[in-house]
Amino acid sequence: MSWKIVVDTGCDFKEMPNLAPDTTFERVPFTVQVGDRAFLDTLDLDIDEMMEVMYASSVGAGSACAGPETFLETYRGADKIIVMTLTGTLSGSFNSARVAKDMLLEEAPETQIHLIDSLSAGGEMDLLALEINRLIATGLDFDAIVEAITAYQAKTKLVFVLAKVDNLVKNGRLNKLVGKVVGLLNIRMVGEASDQGTLELLQKPRGQKKAVKAAIEEMLKAGYKGGKVVITHRNNLEICQQFEDGLRAQFGDVDFTSVPTSGLCSFYAEEGGILMGYEIN
Repeated sequence: MSWKIVVDTGCDFKEMPNLAPDTTFERVPFTVQVGDRAFLDTLDLDIDEMMEVMYASSVGAGSACAGPETFLETYRGADKIIVMTLTGTLSGSFNSARVAKDMLLEEAPETQIHLIDSLSAGGEMDLLALEINRLIATGLDFDAIVEAITAYQAKTKLVFVLAKVDNLVKNGRLNKLVGKVVGLLNIRMVGEASDQGTLELLQKPRGQKKAVKAAIEEMLKAGYKGGKVVITHRNNLEICQQFEDGLRAQFGDVDFTSVPTSGLCSFYAEEGGILMGYEIN
């Protein structure tokens, strides 16, 4: 029996490390639109070029999810499928995936398929994808894996740190004055994904070191006690090291993974930003 793990590019992995036997890993790309330029978040996307075009543009950029037909084509060819999308509060990706599921079951009703609204992005989606792959590798049946990943998702969280907020200002989601203050005063925006899948601001520390400290404080408040961490970053290996050092200073040998952001997550996190998923107890 063959498996597929299907994610949209709210997940940062280009390929799944240590992929389970008889399993394929498929990405359904978002499109980032900057003026008249469209950037499809495929494996060969030049993210650096996309970011340069975005910052050179005076107009707001936007993202668009794939349609149901793209998801349907990706689903085909496996007996058991686990699908995960970017939070449904920010995108229609989950709805596209759901419509495609109905279409698939009309043509192949014996297929087992489960959809997950991650209620998140970036590092938390990456954590969930790793766990789906691990569960498949154990040989559990489909229903047991669905039950296990549902329980696991209740014990993961996302914290983010943004160093730039140009997109939020251009799209009218953040006051221009606040955006200027963030740039001029070296302010960082520290926040989390809520249980409803919205992005909530928690603290506004000044400077990267204070932002790392603030983010770790928020992780501890949420129940972090040394569990697995996946941090996705847009050109900021330094902050990844600062987080790793800070967490290991408190909890010892933390399972810590850093991954460059996908095109979509680069669009959201912007230069220097991170989206970090972590386990809670």
